[in-house]
Amino acid sequence: MGGPAVTEAEETEIWDRRGRGESMSAIARHLGRGLETVRRCVLLSGGVRPRRRTKSRHELTVVEREEISRGLAAEHSCHSIARGIRRAPSSVSREVARNGGRLGYRAAKAEQAAVRRSRRPKASKLALCPRLRTEVEAKLRLRWSPQQISAFLKVEYAQDPKMQISHETIYLSLFVQSRGALRKELARHLRTRRLVRQPKKQLSSGRGQIVDKIMISERPAEAADRAVPGHWEGDLLVGTKSSAIGTLVERSTRYAMLFALPNGLTAERFGEALAKSVLTLPASLRRSLTWDQGPEMAGHVRFTLDTGLAVYFCDPRSPWQRGSNENTNGLLRQYFPKGQSLAGVTQDELDRVAHELNGRPRQTLGWHSPTQKLAAFLEQSESAGGATTA
Repeated sequence: MGGPAVTEAEETEIWDRRGRGESMSAIARHLGRGLETVRRCVLLSGGVRPRRRTKSRHELTVVEREEISRGLAAEHSCHSIARGIRRAPSSVSREVARNGGRLGYRAAKAEQAAVRRSRRPKASKLALCPRLRTEVEAKLRLRWSPQQISAFLKVEYAQDPKMQISHETIYLSLFVQSRGALRKELARHLRTRRLVRQPKKQLSSGRGQIVDKIMISERPAEAADRAVPGHWEGDLLVGTKSSAIGTLVERSTRYAMLFALPNGLTAERFGEALAKSVLTLPASLRRSLTWDQGPEMAGHVRFTLDTGLAVYFCDPRSPWQRGSNENTNGLLRQYFPKGQSLAGVTQDELDRVAHELNGRPRQTLGWHSPTQKLAAFLEQSESAGGATTA
């Protein structure tokens, strides 16, 4: 599968490009090789680039082996050959004896054999210390991260270096089975559950980029401190077969709004559904909206013109910047479990769920409900408006 094995030059290019964040499919296209060939090269080492082998100065070089081969062809003695390459006669005689003798010696084959013999992975600290391995495995089963395990061992066994290990060694033992002593299934206990190390950076495909977006760093300070209601966080709660519903959460009161989405969703139709939901709010509750960089918000400029609600975008892979919405989406899974289609959910059903959710008391609100907090704000706003008019 995937064609013949990659050459040394191709393997080097695979790891160089992977280190720059290119996907395996992009690397395969560039090399003109099958995707399975590239994937096999990466998976064999668990996604960890193999260390480049360095020779000791005591080892014979390719040039020296070539001189030995030429000397044998000219019927020179081992002593004579050794003087020419400035090596001990015993080194030359052993080299010739282990690689076919005077008649069968070939420099290229001798070099390949030397490389093959040198590939003896050093036993890791985990393999040499069963007590340490048992401690690490126990913590992995408790879903501790390798960083947490390493830090714990340095404190717990401060006077025993044998019971200390770096988190990188733990990762290598999980991902690269030939270098470690940990069972591969223990990688399932890592937070990511990955069995292969991923590159630290991924190149963006350039597709689906949102134009003219305003980042969250420019959002008003009053939104960050939750002092004034009217700043919202939004997201999609996704079901199966590309079905989803829209969710909005007010940052100050944690008041949630849900809205149905049409089938065959596009950015334009999504913007219309979102605007329809937002326009049911009084103007005092339309200050800002924070969203992730999903393609559904590509029409954010038109949305802002229609509603007067400024949209701010989170940084990539930063869900904590919409923490209230993420928490609410987790609560909504009680009503809409993962793996369930949301295509047939009506707006009436969403309103019922939102009403029930907003009626729950929250510890962060002093055990008041979002409905109570929002009602108190609206009442205060009406009182202030009446006093001003009087």
